[in-house]
Amino acid sequence: MNDEMKRVDIAIIGTGTAGMGAYREALKFTDNIALIEGGEYGTTCARVGCMPSKLLIAPAEARHHTKVFQQFGLDVGVPKVMGSVVMERVKSERDRFVNFVKADINEFASEHRIKAYASFVDDHTLALSNGQFLKADRIVIATGSKAHIPELLKEAQDLLITNDDVFDWDDLPKSVAVFGAGIIGLELGQALHRLGVNVQLFGAGNSVGPLTDPLVKDYAINTFKAEFPFHSASEVNLIKRIDEGVEVTFASAPEAQEQVQVFDYLLAATGRRANVGNLGLENTTLIRDERGIPLYETLSLQCGNSHIFIAGDVNGDLPLLHEASDEGRLAGENAGRYPEVFKRARKVPLGVVFSDPQIATVGKSYAELLQSGDKFVAGDVSFENQGRARVMLVNKGLMRLYGDIESGCLLGAEMIGPRHEHLAHLLAWVIQMRMTVSEVLQMPFYHPVIEEGLRTGLRVLQKEMGMGPQPPLNCIDCGPGA
Repeated sequence: MNDEMKRVDIAIIGTGTAGMGAYREALKFTDNIALIEGGEYGTTCARVGCMPSKLLIAPAEARHHTKVFQQFGLDVGVPKVMGSVVMERVKSERDRFVNFVKADINEFASEHRIKAYASFVDDHTLALSNGQFLKADRIVIATGSKAHIPELLKEAQDLLITNDDVFDWDDLPKSVAVFGAGIIGLELGQALHRLGVNVQLFGAGNSVGPLTDPLVKDYAINTFKAEFPFHSASEVNLIKRIDEGVEVTFASAPEAQEQVQVFDYLLAATGRRANVGNLGLENTTLIRDERGIPLYETLSLQCGNSHIFIAGDVNGDLPLLHEASDEGRLAGENAGRYPEVFKRARKVPLGVVFSDPQIATVGKSYAELLQSGDKFVAGDVSFENQGRARVMLVNKGLMRLYGDIESGCLLGAEMIGPRHEHLAHLLAWVIQMRMTVSEVLQMPFYHPVIEEGLRTGLRVLQKEMGMGPQPPLNCIDCGPGA
């Protein structure tokens, strides 16, 4: 190191969704910025996350829905899957989305972009993999996350893959063992099954996606088990790479009979971990948790009282694109303002699993409400007899709405059901506006629509709070006047 090292007002490590948001916001305060990226440009969402996964889910759902055509009176067979064509479109459209991101980054000032990996030498100094050093007054860490692979799964050797690898396939395999029943495992496992791949999904402890409500969780587990092999409480005893593929020895539940099956691949969908391992954070004065992530204020993203901010998947909080975007802008703003740092109210938590039926969580979860000691009650609605859902033969689902028994406000919801990505948005909006259940029920509801199921649930919740009458029974959402 020497006095000739480059000096900047703000250094941003990472050019994913959070890093790009931080850069745009920081530009409002200074033009002396370093935007550092050692890997490929292109966000996790565009390259290996939300967009390519939906490109795989779309043909899977289209093919699956042909299985109910006969119930509509339509004599059409289930389409043959052309795996190479499916994957050609997935990769082509994926590359298109990635190129949009690259085009955005290429519009950033070239003097700001540094192609190198960075690690901390001290609180203000970064060592770059190109041999240079950088001194920064303020720093934003936005290095994202990477797939976590438990040691047992590594026994699959060269046939071990993550979701990062799936979207580079040239064709679909014949069989895949999917480990992990979280968002990634559910989405990819079900999609591959519906595209004709022999899939077995291995979970643990009967967890399914982000659900914490035991009633919704049980409904989801039973729904998925009815469609494809889903071992929600499996005990895997041995994984071995053999000539024929990956051999998995397991029991589908405690004390169940042991089974042995061979697969073409083992897909590890066992969560993601923050990319902090090579950042040299041990060389800083930052206090870190057991995962190595700096402790930070969630409403300002400031690490302690320092000049360092952390945003996006790397902080291990809410690994979702819209959260990373919001966090990036907040971190960039506060890095620009430092030492004046502001807290900003966060948006209502909103998460969607693009399984079928869809899973969604909004606001406070059931587990959070139990832990917080809030005085709440729940209102349930089944979508098995919901009018529009039955018309479309998508009548599977259970929604649980949580309300404050004193204020009458909505607090949160957990649900599985048809088109619930849309219902989840409506709920997030009204919770953020602090609307009471009674106020929401005064909003217009068309007929016949899926949203009428939400209205039924709200009516049940209102009754459970002691703030309304028993809803009409068995009216299958018969209209606004019901």
